[in-house]
Amino acid sequence: MDKNYFWDEREMRESANPSPTILAIGDSWFWYPFPGGSLVNQLGDLTASRGQVIFANGMNGAEAFDYVDGKYASAVRNALRLYGSGLEAVFISGGGNDFAGFNDLRPLLKQDCSAETTADGCFAGGASGLQVFLDNMDTYYRKLIGVIYTYTQPGCKVVMHTYDYAIPDGKGVFGDTAWLKPALVDARVDVGLQQKCIAFLLDSFYAVLKDICSTDPQNLFVVDSRGTLKPQDWANELHPTPAGFAKIASQRWRPVLRQLGLAD
Repeated sequence: MDKNYFWDEREMRESANPSPTILAIGDSWFWYPFPGGSLVNQLGDLTASRGQVIFANGMNGAEAFDYVDGKYASAVRNALRLYGSGLEAVFISGGGNDFAGFNDLRPLLKQDCSAETTADGCFAGGASGLQVFLDNMDTYYRKLIGVIYTYTQPGCKVVMHTYDYAIPDGKGVFGDTAWLKPALVDARVDVGLQQKCIAFLLDSFYAVLKDICSTDPQNLFVVDSRGTLKPQDWANELHPTPAGFAKIASQRWRPVLRQLGLAD
């Protein structure tokens, strides 16, 4: 079977499938470069039997802001301008990098959480707090969806996702600095609350996506992949193993894609 998912536009144009039917705008969950690949590899396999062709935009480390006003905004618009009329769906993976990393997660937490006994109590208010972060996610997603609607035909489906409950265990790639645990430690979050803080953050993010989908339930969808992975399914703090990506694709994405006629 001919390859049906691409990150390189030239390779796609020179292939047997020169034009995409699905645009995947995403971060490292769509671009993970290690053996076994990313979620896009899995989604490509799921959609191949329906004749779908996936073209990925974005990059490892991309933030939701980047797709609309940042470094990948031009590439996203160009892809939509070129291929939008033929797209059946657009997949979006964004938001994870907006809170992953010391400089992103630390401002969301209170200065000293040592006396806190609940996850929500660990998050700060004010100009850099959790609600501002969630409001920004809402703004970036709605703006991106608006751009998508401008370039695609009526009925093009937009599918977002929630990631999963990442484990703040300090594990990076090749032993590099972790994304989550250092901020939690610096904020003096109790060890027993650290995982709960990440879960609370992702639950809050899901609520944002669910609210966005409610504005156009015929065309906007969210794949809720929270609670899918076991500890052994994580390669590091942010990324599943190949088997983990396969599990999320099969258990959580496939039912939605079947509903949309994009997978068997």
